Amino acid sequence: MKSTSAFFNTLLLIIIFLTLTACSSRYHIRHDKAPLRVPTALEMQDAIVTDEAKSVATSRPYVINGVRYTPMSDEKGYTEQGIASWYGRKFHGYHTSNGEIYNMFDMTAAHKTLPLPSFVKVTNLDNGKSAIVRVNDRGPFHDERVIDLSYAAAYKLGYHTQGTARVKLEAVTLNRTNPRLTYVQVAAGSKLENLQLLAGQLREQYGLGTPITFENNLYKLRVGPLQDDSKAQALLEKLRNNQFNRAFLLYSEQEL
Repeated sequence: MKSTSAFFNTLLLIIIFLTLTACSSRYHIRHDKAPLRVPTALEMQDAIVTDEAKSVATSRPYVINGVRYTPMSDEKGYTEQGIASWYGRKFHGYHTSNGEIYNMFDMTAAHKTLPLPSFVKVTNLDNGKSAIVRVNDRGPFHDERVIDLSYAAAYKLGYHTQGTARVKLEAVTLNRTNPRLTYVQVAAGSKLENLQLLAGQLREQYGLGTPITFENNLYKLRVGPLQDDSKAQALLEKLRNNQFNRAFLLYSEQEL
């Protein structure tokens, strides 16, 4: 009996060790590193700005290290100054926040709250070099940093050996044929009658549409649409303060 017990205890320890090892080896290397070659001139060409559909999944608020981030519904007019960093080999080949595969030689970037994808002109304030990147990931999750560039973009801006640089960010957008519409999702459930009753109350209270859609086996109630981002943010705060503390913004290229 003792030998059997000892065997199972040893087996349990092995399973725990393997589990911990698997959890700690999500990436193939522990610390980030630069690639083994420099980017080519072709790889460092500015990202081509397109009018892409935004990811609804990445427009929802999220929490990292106890900090809550609320993505913007529209990047038009966005500008900011701060510290840029870069990421390379550790993350190369892994998924970005919007499901794409990160390539350190693409002109891409990570940002905490810009819609995914979006395009930003990044200017190195110390040397005047600039690049246009496509934002397709979330991060960097450091208070003092505003954007995480791919290695190729950091190389083009001339700070790949320094790690960080002072930069200015400016959103680059195309003129849209149709305005982007913003909604606030307030509730979801399996019983349509309950949401219809709530929709009527919200419609009367806020004077806005309350469309209900059926997605992934759930009925989802939204309030909107709105075209002004500041009004959408104000409505979101009102709804959160009025029992809907899990409400969040989402946007659509067409009316729901």
